[in-house]
Amino acid sequence: QVQLVESGGGLVQPGGSLRLSCKVSGSAFSFETMAWYRRTPGKEREFVARISSARTTYYADSVKDRFSISRDNSKSTMYLQMNNLIPQDTAVYSCNNFGGSWSWGQGTQVTVSS
Repeated sequence: QVQLVESGGGLVQPGGSLRLSCKVSGSAFSFETMAWYRRTPGKEREFVARISSARTTYYADSVKDRFSISRDNSKSTMYLQMNNLIPQDTAVYSCNNFGGSWSWGQGTQVTVSS
């Protein structure tokens, strides 16, 4: 069974940065297209970014040019570097394969506030 563990969230001021990590176990991580998603109370889970096994990346318009997704296959870990954060980025961030077919982890809370 695939396990997903997200970390790296926290409270940051507008304009600040955070780096999220997603550790994956129980799957052939290097072959998967992986993605970050986020969710705020009362809203549907929202796609943020994805990275293919060949490291091709794609971003939601709302985070393009501010966020950067990457992966380290040797560690079965994916990252999300978030720069120039704004209050609208406040959410619980979760990772999954692209399509979200695995069981979701706990996610990591990101709060952007002064």
